[in-house]
Amino acid sequence: MRPGALFAALPGTRTDGLAFAEDALARGAVALLGDSRIRAFAGRAALLVADDPRRAFARLCARFFAPAPGRVVAVTGTNGKTSTACFVRDLWQALGRPAGYVGTLGVEPDPGVALSSLTTPDPAALHRALSALAGAGVDRLALEASSHGLDQRRLDGLRIAAAAFTQLGRDHLDYHGDMERYFAAKARLFTDLLEDGGGAVLPAGDPWADRLAVLLAGRRVRVLRYGAGDVAIRIHAVEPMADGLAVELELDGTKRRLPLPLFGPFQAANLAAALGLVRAVEPEVPAAELLEAAARVRPVPGRMEPVAETARGVRVVVDYAHTPDALETALRAVRAHVPRGRLAVVFGCGGDRDPGKRPLMGEVAGRLADIVIVTDDNPRSEDPAAIRRAVLVGAGPRAVEIGDRREAIAFALHRAGLGPGDVVLVAGKGHERGQIVKDRVLPFDDREVARGLALGAEAAP
Repeated sequence: MRPGALFAALPGTRTDGLAFAEDALARGAVALLGDSRIRAFAGRAALLVADDPRRAFARLCARFFAPAPGRVVAVTGTNGKTSTACFVRDLWQALGRPAGYVGTLGVEPDPGVALSSLTTPDPAALHRALSALAGAGVDRLALEASSHGLDQRRLDGLRIAAAAFTQLGRDHLDYHGDMERYFAAKARLFTDLLEDGGGAVLPAGDPWADRLAVLLAGRRVRVLRYGAGDVAIRIHAVEPMADGLAVELELDGTKRRLPLPLFGPFQAANLAAALGLVRAVEPEVPAAELLEAAARVRPVPGRMEPVAETARGVRVVVDYAHTPDALETALRAVRAHVPRGRLAVVFGCGGDRDPGKRPLMGEVAGRLADIVIVTDDNPRSEDPAAIRRAVLVGAGPRAVEIGDRREAIAFALHRAGLGPGDVVLVAGKGHERGQIVKDRVLPFDDREVARGLALGAEAAP
């Protein structure tokens, strides 16, 4: 807190910012923003009273730190946000447009501004970063819109030119309570934040997306559908190969077959969503040029990322899948690339998060993988063994329990009986570089550990 600052007394999930208002004034704050309760400080500071303090704070940050990149698009959904947003950035860059990204992987290009690890940063940090990007010449931005960020109004100061929805599966119910409230948080991106005249990019044949389309029916918004059938961005065919995908896409009557360095057939849908977002804000770009740009997208760190191969020919793929839907999608994706090989999965469930998904993820793993190894994944304040037991209920008796994550990966690579053509999927942490145990973050990167073990740099236990 600096002398002369404004203190935003925002209600939180664990603490109430109002409890710190007195201390903020003692440290030199000259203004308070909050709900009607801050009237108790009348005469001691300038007061900004708002019915929705979080929204007011986000809008204030947008004005204070202006400017931001001129064209902003956002992606929401349980899975696929990171890949889709990164693909949008890649498309823009391939078209010669200076573009940035904000999301789970951080901010790119690096704005030199400290940020939290949240998918959607708090408004002050977000707009400070966006101002730095704009100052560096970035005029287009793709960002991930998390349900927490939307519910907590972190994006309310942004002008969203186009928004995409990927899909909705079980996640974050420890926060939202049920799927309806989870959906309502996601829907805010389209009903509250998407500008009039903007574009809504929705998957075809998805019931949640159909509900979004109904909500948008009375608005001046262009809806672009993607997927199979008669839609704006049409996926004709997806062919998994040993080292990537061949995807046949059609846009405005122009069809192209694209060889892509991507692992997982579902990435075709993420790429189609990204094409829809760019098409929504760049309608003047010829379809052929946009599809040529699509051939230049890059793999996303920790998202179905092939990271190593052992001397015996066992391949390792790392993915961020940490929900039942995502784990099922990832396992089916790996199977599509190696239909004749054996498939092992190493995964766990995070602590202090929705406990109901633990046996569900175990069931998915037991049903779709040949070898299941249940391990720890950010246990936080919970007992790791208790989390593993909940997962094992669904995984069944064939599952192997190894709490130490490094040892679990080593077991999969060297002691599970795998050989040439087999694959190990290490799921749950993706790009993350730490393991959260109680209040500590211990260095741990699935990709680095798997590479070291596969290449023999770390001895298998």
